[in-house]
Amino acid sequence: MGENVNPVAALVIGELATALVQSSSTTTSIIVSLVGSDAVSINTGIYMIMGANIGTSVTNTIVAMGQMADGSQLERAFAGATVHDLFNLLTVSVLFPLELITGYLFRLTRAMLPSSVADGDSWEGPIKKIVAPLAGRVIKANKNVIKDISTGKVENCDAYYPVSCVGGIEDYKSCASSCKDGQEKGIDCGRVGLITCDKNYGCPAFFQNGATKQDDTIAGGVCLVLSLFFLLICLMGLVNVLQRGLMGMSTRIIYKATNVPGVVAIVLGAAVTLLVQSSSITTSVLTPLVGLGVIQLEQMFPLTLGANIGTTITGLLASLVSDSVSALQVALCHLFFNISGIIIWYPLPFMRKVPLNGARELGKWTRRSKLIPPIYIIAVFFVFPLLLLGISELFVQKKVGWTVMGTIIVIAVILGIARVVWWWKRQDGRAKFIASLDKRSARNATLSSLPEDMQYLKSKVAQLAEHTGLPEDEEVDEEKPELSQEGTDDSAEGYAAVAPVDAGHSKA
Repeated sequence: MGENVNPVAALVIGELATALVQSSSTTTSIIVSLVGSDAVSINTGIYMIMGANIGTSVTNTIVAMGQMADGSQLERAFAGATVHDLFNLLTVSVLFPLELITGYLFRLTRAMLPSSVADGDSWEGPIKKIVAPLAGRVIKANKNVIKDISTGKVENCDAYYPVSCVGGIEDYKSCASSCKDGQEKGIDCGRVGLITCDKNYGCPAFFQNGATKQDDTIAGGVCLVLSLFFLLICLMGLVNVLQRGLMGMSTRIIYKATNVPGVVAIVLGAAVTLLVQSSSITTSVLTPLVGLGVIQLEQMFPLTLGANIGTTITGLLASLVSDSVSALQVALCHLFFNISGIIIWYPLPFMRKVPLNGARELGKWTRRSKLIPPIYIIAVFFVFPLLLLGISELFVQKKVGWTVMGTIIVIAVILGIARVVWWWKRQDGRAKFIASLDKRSARNATLSSLPEDMQYLKSKVAQLAEHTGLPEDEEVDEEKPELSQEGTDDSAEGYAAVAPVDAGHSKA
């Protein structure tokens, strides 16, 4: 990716990659490494970092859905999760065009750079030390694939297949160790694909000697499904434990402990995130506490801002492993991007209310309809970014026809947004939307309680029949055929009597 890469494409790639792996620390470390190896330009890396900031907030939004059983808890939890989303979206909406026009982050960080960066050791967080042994024995992704493709060493993943281990021995030395000069990969030394072996823990369970690209893809899909399943189980368990544990005195203690000034909350959020090396973990643990009412939304906001600062340390540490000044510059851009967002949206009360009020409104919608969270996640993190990418690509083609089509689509989108805003503000659209949600919620509640209501009505009818002496249903059913037969006979006799008269009239 050179200097001419579409900035919107870089933004969307960073967002989608982070949303899929659910870790901005991983994404930013890869981006910093790519910039350090000159596979990605500094400007492109800055836009990808912005996208990673948006994608990292998908995890705590999914966590909020773990409290769907209780409407009040879901409202508070979803508001606590989306305040992080809205801050990142608002910050990108301001700084992305500012960076395009002025190069603000690029120029600021370039002025701070030294002439060189000394090599350093990367620091591994405690959470990763606990999880890595188990994860390394299940599956381990080959990070060299994306680096080799981006640098042009290989054209696609087919160059890594079939997987081959020297002598058929499945261990790190025979399968994944680096080839020496003159050795041919796959013959003299091992060759691994999307799944590789770990130097400390050997080859994982999903690694297979002789595997094809399809085999590794299927293994990755299975691991994704299993991870989502265990994530949901853990979320339900976490909510259950918190509900049982945070009662009475413990709730008041945590409430008082987190009821600190905003600046202190930002420092606390940064410190916790620095320890666990993941802003997703920090915000995902705090989200259920907001749902339970232990932490207020006003306190959740600065804690998530601190988490955004803490997660930038991973990129800075990754840049110290390389002697590339460019890698350090991108890592500093990530830090100052978050600091700039905090300066814009937090100190002034009226600016602070923008993400807070937006999150509260989304929470209220969620309480009225539980379809809002999945629709929100799919639309904000996947549908809208892909649409934005598609529109931007029309202008990058530098063809008159595509440019005209892109212009028409942009004008149509702007007019559509303006029409929605006019309807929302001037034509009482908000009230109508809330009323439609209430109507849907009432209909769903009626349908869910319908079987119980029917049983209640049947019991009351039975009591009424017993009190008034009305015949039972079986007796009524037995009398119906007799009444029907008598009615048929009477009708036949009446028709026979009337028929001659009608005949006489016809003759006359």
